[in-house]
Amino acid sequence: MSESPRLALTRRHILRAAGAALPLPLLDAMLPHCAAAPSTFQPLASSPAAQPRLVCCYVPNGVNIVEWLPADAGPDYTLSPTLAALAPHRDDVTVVSGLGHPHAKGGHSGADTWLTGADLSAIPGADYTNRISIDQVVAAAHAPHTRFPSLQLSDMSGTGGAGHSHTLSFDATGTPLPAENTPQRLFDRLFVPDTAADREATLARHAERRSILDAVGADARRLHRRLGATDRRKLDEYLSSVRETERQVERLVDWVDRPKPEVASTGLQLASKPANGHDRSMWLDVMLEIVYLALITDTTRVVTFEWSREAGGFGGGGENHHELSHHGGDAAMLAKLAEIDRFHLAKLGRFLGLLAATTEGEGRMLDHTVVLYGSGMNSGKGGEHSPKNLPVLVAGGRRLGLRQGRHLAFDEDDHPPLANLLLSLARATGGVVDSFADATGTLDGLAG
Repeated sequence: MSESPRLALTRRHILRAAGAALPLPLLDAMLPHCAAAPSTFQPLASSPAAQPRLVCCYVPNGVNIVEWLPADAGPDYTLSPTLAALAPHRDDVTVVSGLGHPHAKGGHSGADTWLTGADLSAIPGADYTNRISIDQVVAAAHAPHTRFPSLQLSDMSGTGGAGHSHTLSFDATGTPLPAENTPQRLFDRLFVPDTAADREATLARHAERRSILDAVGADARRLHRRLGATDRRKLDEYLSSVRETERQVERLVDWVDRPKPEVASTGLQLASKPANGHDRSMWLDVMLEIVYLALITDTTRVVTFEWSREAGGFGGGGENHHELSHHGGDAAMLAKLAEIDRFHLAKLGRFLGLLAATTEGEGRMLDHTVVLYGSGMNSGKGGEHSPKNLPVLVAGGRRLGLRQGRHLAFDEDDHPPLANLLLSLARATGGVVDSFADATGTLDGLAG
């Protein structure tokens, strides 16, 4: 019997099964009893080569939109109470308000659609349908030049469940790409040299995968002749995924004998844990520090980082982020939500500072790196979890043609799709793409 139907079903089963893994709730014993030790990591003075890069950072549960949105627009706008946390980087950041994905349903599926713009219920009878995320469009352009086409990071490893993803990245068939959440494993993967035994094991593993892919592809092609038009289309998508996996295997084999960059772990708190209240601040710092090192060594040029999964997460003091997003307009809860927003922006500001402190070509690393930051839902004035007027920031990329230091304000009831922004960022960072999702063009006012 052909293995193809069984394999096609397995993907959906994996999505469902992954959702059954429940994280341990935040306990009082996990909360910090003293301030976490600050990071001692220091950026390098210069970068060896200028490369276009894209980093997408996601926070769940929306923000306190009342204290987030600036009251005025244009280059002379006034920083809002929350965005004042980014005051040192004001000239390198653009606030974009009013945008949303027209096909998104809101709620806690925001991470699944933030970079895809997909209608998750687009196909009748299908419980979940996603599409390629914009980071993977950009990664495809840079894949021949870097050890890793992209990195997927999160505070929970794997892919999560459909509608509650642990990753922001989806391949050409809409399949989620698993995320890493452990600093030590991430550092080892990127920078620790492989032994001869490691390389032999890697080649053997890739040979086995290639053999399996050959068998799967042959079975699928034989099945193709016996299917109707609709099933053939589905199978063609599956075969495209198989071919992409084959290309990935070939790339990995090509890189096996190329040495990894020599990077010291000095100052990196690699033992930090994402679900530990005491470690939370340190964990965000070290993950972003490793991102910085991955970029400066040209190990990758594309990174997605989901700081917490939707319907989860907590602030720097252990606050329950998800619970606060259901604030119902309560002033005290909104104030605590704003504290979490400022905590997150302080971490973003520190990362921007690392990039700004490193010279690169005729500018800085930040000038060649685009950082997208935001959330896929808006908890609004009443905690309604809307898919409209999403909180979005764009930083860096001046040498890539982006204009910064402004507030681009759009009407939340009459706005271009968020996909216009994603298309603009993809083109700025080297993505070869004429259109994306429901984009009607690039976003007015972003490029100079």
